[in-house]
Amino acid sequence: MKKIKHVIALLLVGSLGLTASAQSEKDQKILADADEAVATLLKIDPKMKDYFDKSAGAAVFPNVGKGGFIVGGASGNGVLYEYGKKVGMCSLKKISVGLQAGGEALIEVIFFETKADVEKFKEGDYEFDAGISATAITAGASVDAEYKDGVAVFTYTKGGLMGDISVGGQKFEYKAF
Repeated sequence: MKKIKHVIALLLVGSLGLTASAQSEKDQKILADADEAVATLLKIDPKMKDYFDKSAGAAVFPNVGKGGFIVGGASGNGVLYEYGKKVGMCSLKKISVGLQAGGEALIEVIFFETKADVEKFKEGDYEFDAGISATAITAGASVDAEYKDGVAVFTYTKGGLMGDISVGGQKFEYKAF
């Protein structure tokens, strides 16, 4: 009987390791980049910690590429955190039309106010309309935004130059670990 307990314990521990290593190399890179993005945002504005601590969840997109000329788009891959724990991978795609030109790389974080907001995101095919706007994070400026329709969106430009007055929408997908 004691031997069976040891075998079961060994199988459980082994299966945990298998689950942790199931992500592809690409996913592992995105996970590491998301951690680095969070650290960068907290360094730029330590008050962001309140959002990470108090939100029900956060989708962190560490490398979003955005560009356009009249018609534009953006895409990126990220990690969904629920109460500080990584629970899955997510992606974003954005289409926009308007007065825009250029390109930029940025970090985008979407904070979810309640567990219901996180669950809605996790259902898949989550979309934002043009009414949701992002708060730009800049060095030395205090972040103080309110949730709108259960979300607060923040962006930090890492590089590039883009002028943008446009309307569009973002579509998100989620895949649990």
